[in-house]
Amino acid sequence: MRTETIFFDGKAGSIECAIDWPDADTPIKGWALCLHPHPLFDGTNTNKVVTTLARACVAHGLVAFRPNFRGVGKSEGQFDKAHGETLDMLTMVQQIQQKYPDIFIQPWVLGGFSFGSAVAAQLHAEIEDAGLLLPTQLILLGTGVWRFSYRDTKLPSNALLVHGEKDDVIPLTDTYRWLENKEVPITIIPAAGHFFHGKLVMLKNIIQEKLRLAI
Repeated sequence: MRTETIFFDGKAGSIECAIDWPDADTPIKGWALCLHPHPLFDGTNTNKVVTTLARACVAHGLVAFRPNFRGVGKSEGQFDKAHGETLDMLTMVQQIQQKYPDIFIQPWVLGGFSFGSAVAAQLHAEIEDAGLLLPTQLILLGTGVWRFSYRDTKLPSNALLVHGEKDDVIPLTDTYRWLENKEVPITIIPAAGHFFHGKLVMLKNIIQEKLRLAI
Protein backbone atom coordinates (compact mmCIF):
# COMPACT_ATOMS: atom_id res chain seq x y z
CA MET A 1 0.00 0.00 0.00
CA ARG A 2 1.23 3.49 -0.88
CA THR A 3 -0.14 6.60 0.86
CA GLU A 4 -0.02 10.17 -0.38
CA THR A 5 -1.55 13.40 0.94
CA ILE A 6 -3.37 15.90 -1.26
CA PHE A 7 -5.78 18.79 -0.68
CA PHE A 8 -9.33 19.29 -1.90
CA ASP A 9 -11.38 22.50 -1.77
CA GLY A 10 -14.07 22.51 0.93
CA LYS A 11 -16.80 25.01 1.72
CA ALA A 12 -14.65 26.51 4.50
CA GLY A 13 -11.21 26.12 2.94
CA SER A 14 -8.78 23.32 2.14
CA ILE A 15 -9.49 19.70 3.04
CA GLU A 16 -6.43 17.59 3.84
CA CYS A 17 -6.83 14.04 2.57
CA ALA A 18 -4.69 10.92 2.74
CA ILE A 19 -5.09 8.57 -0.22
CA ASP A 20 -4.17 4.91 0.19
CA TRP A 21 -3.37 3.15 -3.09
CA PRO A 22 -3.36 -0.62 -3.57
CA ASP A 23 -0.06 -2.27 -4.48
CA ALA A 24 0.98 -1.86 -8.10
CA ASP A 25 0.16 -5.50 -8.90
CA THR A 26 -3.37 -5.22 -7.44
CA PRO A 27 -6.08 -4.32 -10.00
CA ILE A 28 -8.08 -1.26 -8.93
CA LYS A 29 -11.75 -2.21 -8.53
CA GLY A 30 -13.05 1.15 -7.31
CA TRP A 31 -12.65 3.54 -4.41
CA ALA A 32 -13.72 4.26 -0.85
CA LEU A 33 -14.36 7.35 1.27
CA CYS A 34 -13.52 6.65 4.95
CA LEU A 35 -14.67 9.20 7.53
CA HIS A 36 -13.20 9.69 11.01
CA PRO A 37 -14.75 10.23 14.48
CA HIS A 38 -15.53 13.46 16.36
CA PRO A 39 -13.07 16.27 15.55
CA LEU A 40 -13.36 17.80 19.04
CA PHE A 41 -12.41 14.53 20.75
CA ASP A 42 -9.14 13.75 18.95
CA GLY A 43 -10.83 12.25 15.89
CA THR A 44 -8.51 12.26 12.87
CA ASN A 45 -8.00 10.34 9.64
CA THR A 46 -5.35 8.25 11.42
CA ASN A 47 -7.88 6.79 13.88
CA LYS A 48 -7.38 3.02 14.14
CA VAL A 49 -10.96 2.14 13.24
CA VAL A 50 -10.84 4.37 10.15
CA THR A 51 -7.47 3.00 9.06
CA THR A 52 -8.81 -0.54 9.59
CA LEU A 53 -11.72 0.31 7.30
CA ALA A 54 -9.35 1.83 4.75
CA ARG A 55 -6.97 -1.13 4.80
CA ALA A 56 -9.83 -3.56 4.32
CA CYS A 57 -10.87 -1.55 1.27
CA VAL A 58 -7.34 -1.30 -0.13
CA ALA A 59 -6.84 -5.06 0.30
CA HIS A 60 -9.95 -5.47 -1.85
CA GLY A 61 -8.47 -3.30 -4.61
CA LEU A 62 -10.11 0.00 -3.69
CA VAL A 63 -8.37 3.37 -3.53
CA ALA A 64 -9.17 4.71 -0.04
CA PHE A 65 -9.64 8.45 0.58
CA ARG A 66 -9.26 9.46 4.27
CA PRO A 67 -10.01 13.18 4.67
CA ASN A 68 -9.56 15.23 7.82
CA PHE A 69 -12.70 17.17 8.73
CA ARG A 70 -12.75 20.92 9.33
CA GLY A 71 -10.17 22.09 11.86
CA VAL A 72 -8.36 18.75 11.98
CA GLY A 73 -4.74 18.41 10.84
CA LYS A 74 -4.22 20.85 7.99
CA SER A 75 -7.92 21.07 7.04
CA GLU A 76 -9.31 24.58 7.36
CA GLY A 77 -12.54 25.74 9.01
CA GLN A 78 -14.29 25.00 12.29
CA PHE A 79 -16.43 22.17 13.61
CA ASP A 80 -20.01 22.41 12.26
CA LYS A 81 -21.89 19.53 13.92
CA ALA A 82 -21.83 17.37 10.75
CA HIS A 83 -23.69 19.84 8.52
CA GLY A 84 -20.71 21.70 7.06
CA GLU A 85 -18.63 18.53 7.17
CA THR A 86 -21.20 16.70 5.05
CA LEU A 87 -21.32 19.50 2.49
CA ASP A 88 -17.51 19.49 2.40
CA MET A 89 -17.59 15.77 1.61
CA LEU A 90 -20.19 16.28 -1.12
CA THR A 91 -17.89 18.86 -2.70
CA MET A 92 -14.98 16.46 -2.32
CA VAL A 93 -16.88 13.65 -4.05
CA GLN A 94 -17.52 16.00 -6.98
CA GLN A 95 -13.80 16.83 -7.12
CA ILE A 96 -12.86 13.14 -7.04
CA GLN A 97 -15.08 12.78 -10.10
CA GLN A 98 -13.08 15.54 -11.82
CA LYS A 99 -9.59 14.50 -10.68
CA TYR A 100 -9.96 10.71 -10.93
CA PRO A 101 -12.69 10.06 -13.55
CA ASP A 102 -11.54 6.51 -14.35
CA ILE A 103 -11.69 5.53 -10.68
CA PHE A 104 -14.87 7.47 -9.92
CA ILE A 105 -17.04 5.54 -12.36
CA GLN A 106 -16.20 2.24 -10.68
CA PRO A 107 -18.05 0.83 -7.64
CA TRP A 108 -17.37 2.72 -4.44
CA VAL A 109 -17.74 2.43 -0.69
CA LEU A 110 -18.87 5.15 1.71
CA GLY A 111 -17.93 4.43 5.31
CA GLY A 112 -17.72 6.26 8.60
CA PHE A 113 -16.99 5.63 12.26
CA SER A 114 -18.87 7.32 15.14
CA PHE A 115 -19.28 11.01 14.16
CA GLY A 116 -18.08 9.96 10.71
CA SER A 117 -21.07 7.62 10.44
CA ALA A 118 -23.41 10.61 10.84
CA VAL A 119 -21.60 12.40 8.02
CA ALA A 120 -21.61 9.24 5.87
CA ALA A 121 -25.35 8.58 6.27
CA GLN A 122 -26.29 12.18 5.49
CA LEU A 123 -23.77 12.37 2.65
CA HIS A 124 -25.47 9.33 1.11
CA ALA A 125 -28.72 11.32 1.08
CA GLU A 126 -27.02 14.45 -0.30
CA ILE A 127 -25.40 12.42 -3.08
CA GLU A 128 -28.77 10.97 -4.03
CA ASP A 129 -30.31 14.47 -4.09
CA ALA A 130 -27.43 15.73 -6.27
CA GLY A 131 -27.92 12.91 -8.79
CA LEU A 132 -24.37 11.62 -8.34
CA LEU A 133 -23.32 7.99 -8.50
CA LEU A 134 -24.50 6.36 -5.27
CA PRO A 135 -22.06 4.18 -3.33
CA THR A 136 -22.28 0.47 -3.91
CA GLN A 137 -21.84 -0.09 -0.18
CA LEU A 138 -22.55 2.04 2.89
CA ILE A 139 -20.64 1.06 6.06
CA LEU A 140 -21.47 2.59 9.46
CA LEU A 141 -19.27 1.64 12.42
CA GLY A 142 -20.15 2.54 16.03
CA THR A 143 -22.92 4.60 14.54
CA GLY A 144 -24.49 7.65 16.15
CA VAL A 145 -26.22 9.19 13.15
CA TRP A 146 -29.10 10.65 15.20
CA ARG A 147 -26.71 12.61 17.43
CA PHE A 148 -25.64 14.87 14.55
CA SER A 149 -28.64 14.75 12.26
CA TYR A 150 -29.61 17.82 10.25
CA ARG A 151 -31.68 16.06 7.57
CA ASP A 152 -33.68 12.91 6.91
CA THR A 153 -31.73 9.85 5.89
CA LYS A 154 -32.80 6.54 4.38
CA LEU A 155 -30.38 3.67 4.77
CA PRO A 156 -30.03 1.23 1.86
CA SER A 157 -31.11 -2.28 2.79
CA ASN A 158 -27.61 -3.66 2.14
CA ALA A 159 -25.89 -1.19 4.51
CA LEU A 160 -23.36 -2.74 6.89
CA LEU A 161 -23.74 -1.57 10.49
CA VAL A 162 -21.26 -2.84 13.07
CA HIS A 163 -21.44 -1.98 16.77
CA GLY A 164 -19.62 -3.05 19.90
CA GLU A 165 -21.69 -4.91 22.47
CA LYS A 166 -20.19 -2.84 25.29
CA ASP A 167 -19.94 0.53 23.55
CA ASP A 168 -19.67 3.09 26.37
CA VAL A 169 -19.83 6.14 24.09
CA ILE A 170 -22.87 5.26 21.97
CA PRO A 171 -24.85 2.62 23.88
CA LEU A 172 -26.07 -0.29 21.79
CA THR A 173 -29.60 0.25 23.13
CA ASP A 174 -29.65 3.72 21.54
CA THR A 175 -28.70 2.22 18.19
CA TYR A 176 -31.40 -0.42 18.50
CA ARG A 177 -33.94 2.35 19.15
CA TRP A 178 -32.76 4.27 16.06
CA LEU A 179 -33.13 1.15 13.91
CA GLU A 180 -36.66 0.27 15.09
CA ASN A 181 -38.33 1.57 11.91
CA LYS A 182 -35.51 0.74 9.52
CA GLU A 183 -35.23 -2.47 7.51
CA VAL A 184 -31.50 -2.81 8.14
CA PRO A 185 -29.75 -5.48 10.26
CA ILE A 186 -26.84 -4.78 12.60
CA THR A 187 -23.74 -6.85 13.37
CA ILE A 188 -22.68 -6.95 17.02
CA ILE A 189 -19.09 -7.70 18.08
CA PRO A 190 -19.24 -9.35 21.54
CA ALA A 191 -17.38 -7.58 24.37
CA ALA A 192 -16.22 -4.78 22.03
CA GLY A 193 -16.16 -1.17 23.20
CA HIS A 194 -16.65 1.93 21.07
CA PHE A 195 -13.15 1.85 19.58
CA PHE A 196 -13.16 -1.93 19.04
CA HIS A 197 -9.96 -2.35 21.08
CA GLY A 198 -8.69 -5.91 20.67
CA LYS A 199 -11.36 -6.55 18.03
CA LEU A 200 -9.97 -4.72 15.00
CA VAL A 201 -8.96 -7.94 13.22
CA MET A 202 -12.50 -9.23 13.63
CA LEU A 203 -13.87 -5.91 12.40
CA LYS A 204 -11.61 -5.99 9.35
CA ASN A 205 -12.73 -9.54 8.54
CA ILE A 206 -16.39 -8.51 8.73
CA ILE A 207 -15.79 -5.59 6.38
CA GLN A 208 -13.77 -7.67 3.92
CA GLU A 209 -16.47 -10.34 3.76
CA LYS A 210 -19.08 -7.66 3.00
CA LEU A 211 -16.88 -6.17 0.28
CA ARG A 212 -16.31 -9.62 -1.22
CA LEU A 213 -20.06 -10.03 -1.62
CA ALA A 214 -20.79 -6.44 -2.71
CA ILE A 215 -17.99 -5.57 -5.16
